Amino acid sequence: MQIENCIALVTGANGGLGQYYVEALRSQGAAKIYACARNPDSLANLVAKDPSKIIPITLEITDEQSVKQAVSLCQDITLLINNAGVGFNQGLIAATDLSKARMEIEVNYLGTLIVCRAFAPVLKQNQGGAIINMVSMVARVNLPFNGSYSASKAATLSLTQGVRAELASQGTLVIAVLPATIDIGMGKSYPEPKVSPEEVVREALQAVVDGVEDVYPGEQAKQMAAQLLKDPKSLEKIVAMMLPTSTP
Repeated sequence: MQIENCIALVTGANGGLGQYYVEALRSQGAAKIYACARNPDSLANLVAKDPSKIIPITLEITDEQSVKQAVSLCQDITLLINNAGVGFNQGLIAATDLSKARMEIEVNYLGTLIVCRAFAPVLKQNQGGAIINMVSMVARVNLPFNGSYSASKAATLSLTQGVRAELASQGTLVIAVLPATIDIGMGKSYPEPKVSPEEVVREALQAVVDGVEDVYPGEQAKQMAAQLLKDPKSLEKIVAMMLPTSTP
């Protein structure tokens, strides 16, 4: 599959990596890009860059009615990018309550699943296409000071594998993107090294072209993936030292 002339839908297009995905798709020649956000007004500056190609769509990924409405408007997509997500930098035991952990599961796991389920028939009717799910290296090794987010991303990785298996027969490529620290959003407060958002998006879109199912953008993610193959317990112990700063 090529990015040029594809028709893409990007969730969470109004911030974080979303705007970088939209801009990269446009620069690589996508025919149309549905930019999705809960508040379409937040997409105004992005849409203004190329209103003939960038189409704003109202979408709340945890609301099945909102997702159904988006499906009715976007019947021509060939590339689905599940980018929307939330994270709160809290531990599992140290968190004062479970409200934010529930939200991370609701958005990162269930929201992504709702969107995959809704758009799978659309991709099938359009010769299979591809799905990109933004996951994270913390899906594979828990980062304790962001423990509940890590757990939600582990669930997202598992659902990605399951969706991949179920959609293989219709020819849909399902990609898990697992960066480590991205130099954007909550990653700004994390220590070096970091990967640029441009590099994350570039490697993710190249995976579509190359048919790669799991991609680890940036040197940090690649090194961690290699260490997980060689000595997973050692990496777990290193990351385990990054504990939350407060207790309930």
